[in-house]
Amino acid sequence: MEASWERYSRQVLFKPIGEEGQIKLGDSKVLIVGMGALGTVVANHLARSGVGHLIFCDRDYVELSNLQRQMLFDEEDVENYLPKAVAAEKKLKKLNSSIKIEGYVSDVSTDNIEDYTKGVDVIIDGTDNFQTRYLMNDVAYKKGIPFIYGGAVSSRGMGAVFIPGKTACLRCMFPTNDTAGQTCDTIGVLSPVVDIVASLQALACLKLLSGNDDQVAQVLTTFDIWKNNEFTMKMGKAKVNCPTCQLKTFPSLDVRNEDNITTLCGRETVQINHSPGFDLNEWEGILRGSSKKLKKTPFLLRAELYEGETLVLFPDGRTLVQGTEDTTRAISLFTKYIGM
Repeated sequence: MEASWERYSRQVLFKPIGEEGQIKLGDSKVLIVGMGALGTVVANHLARSGVGHLIFCDRDYVELSNLQRQMLFDEEDVENYLPKAVAAEKKLKKLNSSIKIEGYVSDVSTDNIEDYTKGVDVIIDGTDNFQTRYLMNDVAYKKGIPFIYGGAVSSRGMGAVFIPGKTACLRCMFPTNDTAGQTCDTIGVLSPVVDIVASLQALACLKLLSGNDDQVAQVLTTFDIWKNNEFTMKMGKAKVNCPTCQLKTFPSLDVRNEDNITTLCGRETVQINHSPGFDLNEWEGILRGSSKKLKKTPFLLRAELYEGETLVLFPDGRTLVQGTEDTTRAISLFTKYIGM
């Protein structure tokens, strides 16, 4: 116990947290959805701060372009095609072995989000798409869990904290899906803006968990660090007919993607989830003759096809078709090599 207090001594000296707040942090559980740019920064802060139980989910693996802003990864992770959730878990356990850390290589969906949120005190957004954000928002308001939203693209950042029973929800503020198509993969992003947004998310989380929720501002904050401007907007009242926080119908929890096909914006990648699971050893043999380069790890099988595209198979049954955003082309390759 003495070693633990020494670890957090400078944080405990901060009076709004103190010993009582530190104990509350140690008894808390946080879910981070997405372990990319935002998620890695948030997880780093929360692990170092002594949040007792961190769980996070991510569907992707580490690539070279991630290293510019995703702080928990390195070149060795790229070389080994490590899933982000696996690489992050390893790094975080080296940072703090006294807390519980669980990383899941998983695509968060209506099928699993309620399981991931069991016993969770705060949900944190580390994604880059509103479809998943609406899903987090709905489960948060269904279960009464605070939801911390954040976004970063180009030199712009944005963030807000949504608290069931106290504030309007994400759907009230953004009633329609963000279809602008602007992501880090389409117009780029500066790493400092990521750090700022994620640090503000982590700060809000510490306030909530340590019993200082009265210090959480009920505003949407936006800023552009390149153009040197900042703007805050009060959340305002909830929309009378909001299906999430007022009507409590939670539409995103009822959505089913029957084709299980998702285009990852700006990534030239289509995700197909059509299998109950892949035996990677078996599929290594099946795809060997069809691939100009094959790489198998305990977490994925990556096959570079002679046609130019790449198939990435995961044990949970997901396939990434990389090199195209054309779903027809992706389905054609999937059918040819994997089958339907």
